[in-house]
Amino acid sequence: MKLGIIGGGQLAWMMKDAADKLGVELIVQTPSPNDPAVSIAQHSIFAAVDDAAATEILATKCDIVTFENEFVNLAALSLLEKQGVCFHPQLAALAPLLDKYEQRCYLRDLGLPVPQFLALSGEKKLESQIENLGFPVVLKARRHGYDGQGTFIIPDFATLSKIVNQTHSQFLVEEFVPFTKELAIIAARSVNGEIVIYPAVETLQKEQVCRWVIAPAQITQEQSLQIEAIAHKLLTSLQYIGVCGIELFLTAQGKILINEIAPRTHNSGHFSLDACETSQFEQHLRAVCGLPLGNTRLYCASAVMVNLLGYENSHCDYQKQRQQLANIPQATVHWYGKTEARPGRKLGHITVLLDQDQTNGVEDIIHKIESIWYPQ
Repeated sequence: MKLGIIGGGQLAWMMKDAADKLGVELIVQTPSPNDPAVSIAQHSIFAAVDDAAATEILATKCDIVTFENEFVNLAALSLLEKQGVCFHPQLAALAPLLDKYEQRCYLRDLGLPVPQFLALSGEKKLESQIENLGFPVVLKARRHGYDGQGTFIIPDFATLSKIVNQTHSQFLVEEFVPFTKELAIIAARSVNGEIVIYPAVETLQKEQVCRWVIAPAQITQEQSLQIEAIAHKLLTSLQYIGVCGIELFLTAQGKILINEIAPRTHNSGHFSLDACETSQFEQHLRAVCGLPLGNTRLYCASAVMVNLLGYENSHCDYQKQRQQLANIPQATVHWYGKTEARPGRKLGHITVLLDQDQTNGVEDIIHKIESIWYPQ
């Protein structure tokens, strides 16, 4: 089986071990020879991820094409699909998700729980559009937001007006949700409609970038079942094939709201590489290649994953910090091999597996990791 991947970042790079195990050849379409997945791919096509002409070439070299990110030109790809190119997930499953406003409408129409939202229209006065939401509000670019880019917490009308008027993006505005926890879940659906779901996790975001993930989340069984029901309903409705990440809010009243859907492998599922019987990356390959899905159970009582984020502009490989992190008991460091660090960039991650008697020490482990990684 030859699998084409549009995108060659760390998400594609982390598919390597699973691809070797399953006998799948990986061919990537990615802009730069320095992108992480180039080193593990059998072939690489160097082009932007939204270059459909390059994807047409990619399709001639593989059996199925999948996606590492959602920054694609759906209209151009649909012409290839009509010519017989097999995309998993299918383009019809991606179509309602790529624009954040259209995604919100799709979820609402399915009866799934979402915050109040609206699309800003240039034809109406800003004040009249958002008067029902109140401040603060969350402003999101409708396309191409990633790791906090294009997302703003807006405290007042003057700030909103300034951002909207100085950019040419289309925006979605949402009520600000005063959550008690941010949660996420990874789900996968096979070609045959089989669905498997990983344990829900708790995440911490700073400046809209994920800092750490704890698996499993400390939530009630009722909340866990509600989240699983959301995943089942969404993936079944979309007839989705592959892995999907679902970000959620838990409110003080115990209410679950969907924050965002990522139609791909997701940062909140990286713990599965070391902590689960089947990683999210193997699961994605199994799903898109038509193989039976794997078991999602945790090997351990719990696990913590901490992102190793850039904090400076540098070409350093941070070997000293990485070695110190690797010496933490039951820790595995995943280094993405990026040639350039910059603030907020994901350079790698570390996962620590915890036994039952260690689960109360999660915060201490996170503090230890971050004190090693970030300059004091």
